[in-house]
Amino acid sequence: MMLQFLVGCIVSVINIMIHALVTVGAVGIVRSAGAAAHRAAEIAFDACDGRHRRRADDGAHAGGLRWALADLIVGAAPAGSDLLYFAFVNYTTLGYGDITPVQAWRLIGPMTAMNGILMFGWSTALLFEVLRKTLEYFASMGTPGFNYSDRG
Repeated sequence: MMLQFLVGCIVSVINIMIHALVTVGAVGIVRSAGAAAHRAAEIAFDACDGRHRRRADDGAHAGGLRWALADLIVGAAPAGSDLLYFAFVNYTTLGYGDITPVQAWRLIGPMTAMNGILMFGWSTALLFEVLRKTLEYFASMGTPGFNYSDRG
């Protein structure tokens, strides 16, 4: 059980570190784009159409790939299983249960799910903040339809 916990913690920490780097990069991109006032509209459209979102979420979605690699290395899934499917079902907390981990690695599924919840929540918070800052920027510029002066 301790080895399962150790492997799960290592993969989770790796995912968190990579996600943090991707987040810092995405925030840097958004900030540098926001610095140019003449590109303000482009920032809003990019945030809405997914260009910045895609950069932020790449770290989260690639986490499933890292878990698949970990599952392969330790042999967590039954022989002949689709490792990518197994990892993503756990990572996204979908939990079909049609492929279950081998008895010796049964803790890997819940640890993968906990890491997936954290990474997707993190990406959601980042996207929300980018959109909030974009709307604040438009409101400060006096853009029609972005008047938040009546907020309580």
